[in-house]
Amino acid sequence: MVALAAGKDVFRDYSHRYSPHKFTQPQLFACLVIKEYEKKDYRGIRQLLIDWPELQQVIGLASVPHYTTLQKASRRLLRQDRVRLLLDDTVRRIRRRKKRVKHAAADSSGFDAHHASRYFIWRRDNQKDSEKRPKKRVSYKRYGKLMLIVCYATHAILAAVASAGPTPDINQLGGVLDQLPRSQTVLHLVADAGFDSAHNHRLLREDHGIRSTIPPEHGRPPQDPNTLPCDPYRRLMKTRFNKPAYNRRSQVETVFSMLKRNFGPALRARSHWGRNRDLYLRVLTHNIALALLWLFYRAGHSRFRDISRDSAALTEKKGTEKKGTEKKGTEKKGTFKISLAWLIFHEY
Repeated sequence: MVALAAGKDVFRDYSHRYSPHKFTQPQLFACLVIKEYEKKDYRGIRQLLIDWPELQQVIGLASVPHYTTLQKASRRLLRQDRVRLLLDDTVRRIRRRKKRVKHAAADSSGFDAHHASRYFIWRRDNQKDSEKRPKKRVSYKRYGKLMLIVCYATHAILAAVASAGPTPDINQLGGVLDQLPRSQTVLHLVADAGFDSAHNHRLLREDHGIRSTIPPEHGRPPQDPNTLPCDPYRRLMKTRFNKPAYNRRSQVETVFSMLKRNFGPALRARSHWGRNRDLYLRVLTHNIALALLWLFYRAGHSRFRDISRDSAALTEKKGTEKKGTEKKGTEKKGTFKISLAWLIFHEY
């Protein structure tokens, strides 16, 4: 189990010599990862462990932890300094022996602070006929904000910083650069116009030795479209912009889509620090899932072709038996649904 192995690499077995010694810290971290993967709360993961004795054996639990034990473990294990060590460990498991990241992308996205839809809130506030309650034209809401640096080739999250939004991205690039793992060296970083500033270019190129590609579109556009920026790096972006590298920036949007589709667009916590822990746990769960499903990101691997071919053949056989002579489903691609049991018990 990758979550348990990553926890053993980063955490000690017990936080203190006089702790109860009922559960180790890697075991509690593995329970938190399964909680996030299954979209459950602390009570839900406790009930899942009670109903699944085989899962307890895999984690090595002698008894099921109380939900308050898991909540307190999240506050202790998901601090930013420990999240950085866990990210470093999971990235090394995804990228194997590779140490240099040729292309990476930076971006941020917001996660809802509640599960109610924005359209429902708008209808609730603006569709009432009560004269005592004025209609709201514009409403601002604090939400969880996640800034990432993502590897193009593997979709692995290299660095993450959780905060509260809405806030601009232009002055937050330095914080996420400081969280990059020491085992990886980023050669080229691509970002959108929200990061466009002379300070960010100098931060990347002079302080970190990373080549930057950011479109020079921040600020009010000049009257003459041929006017060049005063800063040399922004002028370089205007005259010799690396468009092929920037076109692949959509990979970071793909990672945000994976996070929201797999784990949901809303956060369960109600406090600011609790939302930050939820975001960090989603990032770690995403990397751990990639470490397990590495074959789906290398389509040329023989085992991937074997799985796809067997699944497609099974689909074609069922369609032939059902329709007789009609060859329905011949061109239909096979699907391979990943369950929690496969993720936990499958070994490479």
